Order: sequence, then structure tokens, then C-alpha cells
Amino acid sequence: MSKRAVIVVDIQNEYFASGKLPLVNIEQAAAKAAQVIDTARQNKDLLVHVHHEFPDPDAPVFTPGTNGINIHESVAPKGDEPVILKNYPNSFLKTNLKELLDASDIEEVVVIGAMSHMCIEATSRAASDFGYKVTVLEDACATMDLEFNGVKVPAAQVHATAMAALGFAYASVQSTRDYL
Repeated sequence: MSKRAVIVVDIQNEYFASGKLPLVNIEQAAAKAAQVIDTARQNKDLLVHVHHEFPDPDAPVFTPGTNGINIHESVAPKGDEPVILKNYPNSFLKTNLKELLDASDIEEVVVIGAMSHMCIEATSRAASDFGYKVTVLEDACATMDLEFNGVKVPAAQVHATAMAALGFAYASVQSTRDYL
């Protein structure tokens, strides 16, 4: 078995047009993620699917029991691929992700999914802090427009800022094409 894991973070229905929190370019990011997932399966890399759910049944998004929490069909797990439920942006926080990776002697993680500025950043930084070699495939990630102090920040700039920060000290940031 490979010493690499691909961590697919939060590519869930909530982020698509039918969900409550649609992201810019999520369809394109999911299509790239599907390519990475197919390659991971062929290479026998550990493939870990992570999905977010808020524990509060009255949460406005990622509400338990709704279709929004389901992993999107384009990247759905197959067979016995592990699926991890998380309640925080960091996929390692209060989950068994690290134990799962360590049990498989994983040394390198490839992170893809959503949102670039939240769960991708938090998960990638934590993975680096735990000593894993981290690669983020920037075009297999998506985010949204944000606003801060009355300044609107387009998703492309949010994404670029997140990738620049990760590439500065935490991860190798690549395109899916270069990775594959």
C-alpha cells in the first residue's frame, strides 16, 4: 500500500446550487476532485472522505438529517473507503483522522475539497503540524465570495490568498494536471 492518502474534504450537496451555501466554481472543483479520486483508487492510495455536519439540529447549514450534509454523488465513497464525520473546520479536530492515517503508515497527504479558506486551510495546516508532507490541489478546491469591514472579496481572491498562505509554509500547492 502507498504511504500517501488523499483527503477529500466536504464536497457536499450544501455547497452546490441546490444547497444553502453554494460555492463559486464548485462543479469544476468537484470534477477535478473526481479525477484525483479515480487516480488514488488506481494507485491504491488511502482515500479518506470527510464530511461536515453541525450537531445542532437547528443549524442554518450542514443541518443533521438534511440532504445538504451528504457527500456529492460526483465524489461519493465506494466500498470500504473510510468516511469521517467532523464538526469543525479542521478535519483532525475531535475525529479519528490522525489515527486512521497513522495506522496505515501514511507519510504524505493530498488535500482537496471545500472551502479553500476554511476547512482546506485548517486541515492542511494541522496535517503539516502533525508532520505529514502536504500537497493541496488548488483547482480541486472551491470557496465563496467574502466580506470584511464592508469590503467585498471575490472568491478568486479568497482562494488565491488561501493557496498563497498554504504554499508559503504549509504545503506544496499544485494544479490537478501537474499532480496527475
